[in-house]
Amino acid sequence: MGITKTEIFTDEQNKLAVQLKAIAHPARIAILQHIIAAKACICGDLADELGLAQPTISQHLKELKNAGLIQGTIEGVSVCYCIEPKAWANLQKELNVLFSSYKDLNSCC
Repeated sequence: MGITKTEIFTDEQNKLAVQLKAIAHPARIAILQHIIAAKACICGDLADELGLAQPTISQHLKELKNAGLIQGTIEGVSVCYCIEPKAWANLQKELNVLFSSYKDLNSCC
């Protein structure tokens, strides 16, 4: 399998791809939905809420944080996570631009 040539794409294209890859897993979508529904930082045990093992939750949180979609702060012995608002707004903007750029002209195969 070849190496992806990310340098031939724009920074925006690469960033969007990283963010979309991070949310392209049902567990990560569930985590994001849980954080959003809480309307606050999540400091509790997501494993109990989602029915996944704690190491699995930690790995998914790490992927979401590495993509910049969530942020975490250490409070005592736990880490609290919340949506990273600037990254979330940018992701929404980029997807809106992508989706609105298509106009169905019924002229394609």
